Amino acid sequence: MIDKRPVNLDIGTIRLPITAYVSILHRVSGVALIGAFGILLGLLAYSLKSAEDFAAVQACLASLPMKLLMWAVLAAVIYHLLAGIKHLIMDMGIGETLEGGKRGATLVLVIAVVGILLAGVWVW
Repeated sequence: MIDKRPVNLDIGTIRLPITAYVSILHRVSGVALIGAFGILLGLLAYSLKSAEDFAAVQACLASLPMKLLMWAVLAAVIYHLLAGIKHLIMDMGIGETLEGGKRGATLVLVIAVVGILLAGVWVW
């Protein structure tokens, strides 16, 4: 049997629902956290060697690139935590419908943006 259905291979025209974007970002933030924790543990180990090394880590964390990195790590933590809480709520049977999933995904994005902005204020 030959399939005569049209095939859309243009990725730019495919529209994913908001729930797909929230799910993809949840996975990306989890992978980012794995890498970030390696960097943070390295900084912690270095800072515990001596008082001079601790001062060097403090100076490093005060620089703009490290502040941006810390903000990115906090953003990943905030987003991953909120999306994980949404999944736990859905596991309890709340918001399992298509409309509930869309509302939950929108709520996660809105709260995450507010939390990430507040984390940026806190870092600076």
